[in-house]
Amino acid sequence: MAKMRVPKRYIIVFLTFLCTNACYVERVGFPIAYTDAADNAKINESSKGLILSVFYYGYVISQIPGGWAAQRFGGRRVLLWSFVMWSFTCAFTPLDPKRTTFLILSRLLIGVGQGFIFPSIHTVLAQWVPPHERSRSVSLTTSGMYLGAACGTLILPSLVRYGSRWIFRIEAFLGFLWSLIWYKFSVDPPRTSMGEGSLPISRSRERLKLTNRIPWKRIIFSLPVWAIVVNNFTFHYALYVLMNWLPTYFDKGLQTSLEELGFSKMAPYIFMFLFSNIGGAVADHLITKRMFSITWTRKLLNTIGFMVSAVALMVLPLVRTVSWTLICASISLGSLALGRAGFAVNHMDVAPKYAGIVMGVSNTAGTVAGIVGVWLTGLMLESSKKESEDLTSFEGWKMVFLVQGFLCIISSVVYLAFSTGERIFE
Repeated sequence: MAKMRVPKRYIIVFLTFLCTNACYVERVGFPIAYTDAADNAKINESSKGLILSVFYYGYVISQIPGGWAAQRFGGRRVLLWSFVMWSFTCAFTPLDPKRTTFLILSRLLIGVGQGFIFPSIHTVLAQWVPPHERSRSVSLTTSGMYLGAACGTLILPSLVRYGSRWIFRIEAFLGFLWSLIWYKFSVDPPRTSMGEGSLPISRSRERLKLTNRIPWKRIIFSLPVWAIVVNNFTFHYALYVLMNWLPTYFDKGLQTSLEELGFSKMAPYIFMFLFSNIGGAVADHLITKRMFSITWTRKLLNTIGFMVSAVALMVLPLVRTVSWTLICASISLGSLALGRAGFAVNHMDVAPKYAGIVMGVSNTAGTVAGIVGVWLTGLMLESSKKESEDLTSFEGWKMVFLVQGFLCIISSVVYLAFSTGERIFE
């Protein structure tokens, strides 16, 4: 009886799913470890926000270079190098809040290392995945972020009692383990690509030729690309603010620690994992069955996701109970994940040959959102703290969540107006 062979592209997609999973274990792990150390050292909220945002400075400067490097050297290789880099740095990150210089440098390097990852992933997926499978493939890959965040949020807080350094050791181990698996099982795509318009990268001369003629000007001034960029900014603004500050909201605003929440603290990220994959499956179904065009499929899912999220974010600071806060946060993040079947897959629609480059430009905006959002939230909370003496006042938190809600509405309108599912870069 002949063995049933799994198509290589499925293996590649699954490995990229594990990749984003490990990355987000690290991203939720640092705020947990650092918040404990900073509270013990009596670090104020604005200083805490500054340290939490340092990662995104490294992340933002490496997005476009990451897209270029993936195009030039191949996404498979760049993905491996970047993973080894951030894992090694994570293993030696100092946790003492008073060793600010070394802590900032470490977070900056980890940000640079992870900044190469998503442009590389989009380059790899554009080369391997045919158009009718792109929505669910990208959705599965990105859903690894949310499953990693859920697992990290569940497991890592309990490690603090044994010493916060254990969180960094676990994260570094996962990073090195994935690197070994990727090195053993990943391969370059065949010369005849699976995806329409994707890049044959078998020979370095072909990669170099394509790199030299990347249409940078058209990419930068394209309205459909800007529609993707604006929505990427808002998605990550909401995600990073909630990821970094929701533990503080529960602790200071609702007087409940993460450990007390048990399994329920995973709910927002589990919703993201589920709705990301639901969105991908629905999008591919609508496109394959020709119920909607690619353009209107992207617009539909993006609009539903961002509008529902906006409502949930605006309601969140009004409910003021742990259960309803978790429900609102879960609906908000789950809806945003559904919206990724709109803007996040759109890179491959408009520019399959340059998906890594467009993703680099788009993710630069998303990373700027992390820097601005995490830092600005600290300032807003510090301002409200001066008036009320602590963070139990909901006035500062209202502004934090309202800003995110309004951004979701604005981004949805921009995407409706300017996005397209048609290929615009040959």
